[in-house]
Amino acid sequence: MKKFLSLLVLGSCLLAGAAQAESCDAKAVDKNGKPLAGAAKTSFVKKCEKDASASAAPACAAKAVDKNGKALAGAAKTSFMKKCESDAAKG
Repeated sequence: MKKFLSLLVLGSCLLAGAAQAESCDAKAVDKNGKPLAGAAKTSFVKKCEKDASASAAPACAAKAVDKNGKALAGAAKTSFMKKCESDAAKG
């Protein structure tokens, strides 16, 4: 049951991340409503994904637990947080 719940939470997180990545592309427009292109679009999307990753940090911290329900610490937590935030930003 715990594995199923964990997979369910992970799946929903990945779907939310995918929606966020598409959202960043959709938001990449200039002040006149024209789509950005080239370096401007790349820069905008990169910043948007970084902001999404930062907003995902609290959600990732809440999920940083081991199979026994204890909070992760040290290198395990750092690794988990890095992967979780990366997945949230990339989708």
